[in-house]
Amino acid sequence: MKRLNEIIANSRNIVFFGGAGVSTESGIPDFRSVDGLYNQQWDYPPETILSRTFFMRNLSEFYRFYHAKMNCMNAKPNPAHIKLAELEKAGKLTAVITQNIDGLHQAAGSKKVFELHGSVHRNYCMRCHKFYDGSYVFSQNGIPKCECGGVIKPDVVLYEEGLDDSTVNGAVKAISECDTLIIGGTSLNVYPAAGFIRYFRGDNLVIINKSPTQYDNSADLVISENIGEVFGDLEV
Repeated sequence: MKRLNEIIANSRNIVFFGGAGVSTESGIPDFRSVDGLYNQQWDYPPETILSRTFFMRNLSEFYRFYHAKMNCMNAKPNPAHIKLAELEKAGKLTAVITQNIDGLHQAAGSKKVFELHGSVHRNYCMRCHKFYDGSYVFSQNGIPKCECGGVIKPDVVLYEEGLDDSTVNGAVKAISECDTLIIGGTSLNVYPAAGFIRYFRGDNLVIINKSPTQYDNSADLVISENIGEVFGDLEV
């Protein structure tokens, strides 16, 4: 913690890159841990259900899973989200890059957030493109429909779909320009997002994750603890 505080104190341009582990302490399950979504039993594997092909062919089963497992409307920011927002407000942190779709960084007060995989808070009719918020979609039984009769789709990147170009470009630019990159709550196994780390050319690479990652040997500091607890103890 002393070393982490020193790095943050001496940094002028910090970027945070986070994954599912950032939100587990807010009660949102990750995907790959023992209790994660990928280890729970459904009629189909979660990877299949959360694919573009499955969405188009089996809407009812997609939304049965989506309503049961992706509803994070009542989740609250934890100390990691809150501290990151404080660092941004203090002029230390310039961007948050997240693989999460829960909107908790914005709820905590972060302004510049690159949501690589979209957000459950944004939903659009596939026919007329009318916007619907997450509360509306999760309040519907079965397949949510627009007033025009079209199917409403979450603005979430499904398997077989590409990432948004402007979001990718913004995230890569932020990583390439920062002097400190803090990676937290991610196994760095999900591509193409994990590959963005290669663009870092700064001074300090910090990894905060309970399990080892492929970049641990390249990092200046590795902390194998819950990220919420670590950020809660920061002096900044």
